Amino acid sequence: MRRLIAKRERIVRARRVQHVLASVKTTRAQNEALALEDNAQRVRSVRAELFDVGKITSGAALASHRELAGRLEQAGRQLDGAIYDAHKRVEQREGERQLANRDQEIAERLKEKAARAAAEQMEARLQSLPRRNRSVLLGDV
Repeated sequence: MRRLIAKRERIVRARRVQHVLASVKTTRAQNEALALEDNAQRVRSVRAELFDVGKITSGAALASHRELAGRLEQAGRQLDGAIYDAHKRVEQREGERQLANRDQEIAERLKEKAARAAAEQMEARLQSLPRRNRSVLLGDV
């Protein structure tokens, strides 16, 4: 019975590590998504600042600003796709974290069940002994 409890404790430790790793992956994916959103916001703000009144003084400057605005717009669209993918990864990692958490909880319950069974088995053995032997084992004599 002790081997079973030790085996269950090893499983609990492994499941705990799996849960921690899944949590780290989830956090990393969330941070990546936030960084992409921040970059997209910065691209939008730079594009909006391009056409402030008074900065453009010639046709060549206007053309270069339009080209830069077009490139920033394209970069923004690409970032939108990357943000969408990042949010999908966050959802996937969150699902993995929840599965790891569930597996950890199951392993803990199985370990507790094995410990209770071992305690009940020991109690049953003690109860099956004659009264005199029981008191010697328990130290009552």
